[in-house]
Amino acid sequence: MKEIILDTETTGLSVKDGHRIVEIGCIELENLVPTKNNFHCYLNPERKVSEKALEVHGYTDKFLSDKVKFKDIADQFLDFIKDKRLIIHNAEFDLSHLNNELKIAGKESVKNDLIDTLVLARDKFPGSSISLDALCKRYRIDNSRRTKHTALIDCELLSKVYINLIDQKEPSLNFNQEVKHDEEKINPKNVLYFKKIIKPSKEEKLKHTKYLSSSLKKNFFN
Repeated sequence: MKEIILDTETTGLSVKDGHRIVEIGCIELENLVPTKNNFHCYLNPERKVSEKALEVHGYTDKFLSDKVKFKDIADQFLDFIKDKRLIIHNAEFDLSHLNNELKIAGKESVKNDLIDTLVLARDKFPGSSISLDALCKRYRIDNSRRTKHTALIDCELLSKVYINLIDQKEPSLNFNQEVKHDEEKINPKNVLYFKKIIKPSKEEKLKHTKYLSSSLKKNFFN
């Protein structure tokens, strides 16, 4: 199944105060493995960035002034996420801004299946800090590049956090899902790690028994 790790950066917290999106980042996963099919763009929000938001992501009004507007990439964005599950940390925030932008552009709101990793983390670690940085620390994920909040870096980190939250080992190969567990039918090419099992021969078993017997006698009489 294909999933989209999604993150946005904005001019401020609330759409009620007229804040807009300045960056969208998406990373596609297939069976939890990144496909290298990404979507990323900076956006001209057509308004000033708040001081608090500037401290978070560092995108100035000057930097954003010549970027495309959301309406110009709306269809491309919708095509990218079509029929895919969205994975978002604090989905309420990102969806409120995305649906606001879509409404302004005359498009329908997002109706994709959704997993909010903030909810997963809250259920798994009640009472603990569940920010992205805190979860990276808990799972020993290197977040040293995250000096500012940027959509693609946050997506990369969230993809690793998500895999840990659902108790899956982070995959590094695109292996076949339908692996047969019968020992004689296992194909090493289909699995990430394969341990070969060698059964001892009758002669080896006999030698082992004699060795144990002699060792016990030696220890007993000494």
